[in-house]
Amino acid sequence: MTETATEIAAGIRAGKVSSREVTEQMLARIAADADVNAVVETRPEFALRMAADADQAVATGRELGPLHGVPMTVKESFAVAGMHTAWGDPAFAEYVADWNATVVERLSRAGAIIVGKSNVHTMLADFGQTANELHGRTNNPADLTRTPGGSSGGGAAALAAGLTYLEYGSDLVGSIRLPAAYCGVYGLKPTNGLVPLHGFQLPGPPVPPTELPMLSTIGPLARSAADLRTALTVTGGPAAPPYSWRLHQPRHDRLADFRVGVVLDHSDAAVSSEVGTALSETVDRLGRSGAKIVEGWPAGVDPSEQAEAFGFQIGLFFALQGENADFASLGEVVAQERRRMAQRMIWQRYFEDVDVFLCPTSFTTAFPHDDRPFGDRRITTSYGEQHYDAQVFWIAHASLTGLPALSMPIGSTPAGLPVGAQVIGPWHEDDTPITFAELLASELR
Repeated sequence: MTETATEIAAGIRAGKVSSREVTEQMLARIAADADVNAVVETRPEFALRMAADADQAVATGRELGPLHGVPMTVKESFAVAGMHTAWGDPAFAEYVADWNATVVERLSRAGAIIVGKSNVHTMLADFGQTANELHGRTNNPADLTRTPGGSSGGGAAALAAGLTYLEYGSDLVGSIRLPAAYCGVYGLKPTNGLVPLHGFQLPGPPVPPTELPMLSTIGPLARSAADLRTALTVTGGPAAPPYSWRLHQPRHDRLADFRVGVVLDHSDAAVSSEVGTALSETVDRLGRSGAKIVEGWPAGVDPSEQAEAFGFQIGLFFALQGENADFASLGEVVAQERRRMAQRMIWQRYFEDVDVFLCPTSFTTAFPHDDRPFGDRRITTSYGEQHYDAQVFWIAHASLTGLPALSMPIGSTPAGLPVGAQVIGPWHEDDTPITFAELLASELR
């Protein structure tokens, strides 16, 4: 299965393929999967009933949404009526939601059919791997002995293995971008707050909204940049109706017109030779396309300090969730919040003259499964061993500042492991990095 969600939706609308046929095939592939273990629950009767309704709508000329009849999955941590929501934790194994997350409602209104749920790491507590006691370990389709990343590893692996056409995940510490890079698919962390979080929560009744700083973000994973755009278009915007929202137009529609900031390495998370080679070749292709290359970090950005500041924000996030209430004093929180916003303004000034920023998603490709305690884990690279936490370095900058960022595949190693690049864009201009990725992908073909 190589078609994208956008392509399948077009085929269904044109009558070239039926939603039922596509949905049956997808369910069969999921049922036959004995190796990847990416999709952990399905609802075949519901899915086939919705597919039949979708085909009837096409036959009778009813209005069709942009994802009409497309079967897809969502991360197991989203509330979906009639499906289990356990966050991979045995303590919640029996919980079945009776309501839908906002993104599930919006995807359904756009015509998508939520067929099943993808695997997560227990309580979403690992950015590098996906495993839990309820559903077991998810493997990377490119090499079953290696990780698909975490905690949205199930969704990324499902896309790479042809088990879904589209996925919705979450990203606090790179949980969309890292799996996308390791599995060779696309994954978008939208501008923070752009997609409502309602329904992305622990099992139980709906949690009231909050205006506290929240770096956790939800967004799509897909097989193409165009699919990211479609998914974001139908899920973005304020949670409370009535509202009017549209995706901001991209800055350019030709690769040659883009001004591209580039940083390909840093000593805090030095890239492996295979990742570095793919990134360098990609920048060379960009230069030959006519795009303007601007080397170096934005003026005023100390990447090590930004990564450290992001670490504080992660601690604050968990304190706001009820863990370690004595994590920091009010004065420290205020100072760090000012620091965070100051960094966002530095990046925004940078994006007055530069359109997107290209850098690694991770210093490594997918690495072997590792069950050791976090502090003992090491990742072997071409230059030696690197700390497991170094995976966070490259994703920290967009996470800290709330900027939109996506991971896109740019090639593979000689062993067939995918290599991803990260594209960061201006605040609330999500379609600029999406369009850039779309154009760059065409250049790399």
